[in-house]
Amino acid sequence: MTSELIRPARPEDAPGVVALRAVVHPYLVRGVESTRQMIAQPPPEEDWAAWVAEADGQVVGWVSAYRNSQTSAAAVGEISTLHVHPAHRLRGVGTALLDAALGHLRLLGAKRLLTWSQPASLPFARGHGFTPSRELRYSALDLRPAPAMPEPPLGVRLRSAAEVDPRQIHRVDAESSLDEPGDVPTDAMGYDIWQYEVWDNPGLDRDASTLVEVDGTLVAVSLVKRDGDRMWSAFTGTVPGHRGRGLAGLAKRAALHRAATSGVRVAYTSNDAANAPMLAVNARLGYRPVASQWSCLRDLA
Repeated sequence: MTSELIRPARPEDAPGVVALRAVVHPYLVRGVESTRQMIAQPPPEEDWAAWVAEADGQVVGWVSAYRNSQTSAAAVGEISTLHVHPAHRLRGVGTALLDAALGHLRLLGAKRLLTWSQPASLPFARGHGFTPSRELRYSALDLRPAPAMPEPPLGVRLRSAAEVDPRQIHRVDAESSLDEPGDVPTDAMGYDIWQYEVWDNPGLDRDASTLVEVDGTLVAVSLVKRDGDRMWSAFTGTVPGHRGRGLAGLAKRAALHRAATSGVRVAYTSNDAANAPMLAVNARLGYRPVASQWSCLRDLA
């Protein structure tokens, strides 16, 4: 049995949570203020909750659990970023955190569970009834020197998110996400949850995030979330009907240029292993693989 204290996360845990994530998941980018906001003001409509494992005043484990409100699939609950400091593993900490998350999701009436696991942790996931499903690939790009700003073709305009109505950005994001590969469809992304997750996120770099406009209509987007000199490409995509013209790559190259010229030194992103178009875009940009995780599914009795 674990001697670490398992308790609900508090806003003041944010620095410790970010420090722990840097040890276990160094390719993930979410800063202290963004993490603090997430704990203090959880996402709307998700019944989000989180727990930490504490030892000697330090955060040594973390997990969050919530209702997936961005999909039409019924009763989907998610367990996000369950991880434990290497020095505190094999002591029951991960199981105790998982039990807290499962208890919360049972109260929410979740029937189908989705989580993610590093390859080395798949035996743990299987041992708790989860079945691996899809590979998620993480990649990194060194932005030194800064990539050149691309020149858009005739009739195409590059616009910073800072100068665009956020509801229009939401429209492009939502329409571009409809057929994104995954275990459940992303087909119910309402504006309120998008505003929380993206627009009001303290880490969103509105100046670097880039939209592509064709003949006066926004059709592609590349969003940048930032923590100091590190950035995360939160989403890059093109609405159906405008694909096959390189517009997502154009948006991403412009976003990377803008981020780099404002001090970002390394960019991270992730893609489903079946998302061949975006994997090809990232390969052309020079991204290199750095890690992978597997989505894992389980029914909740």
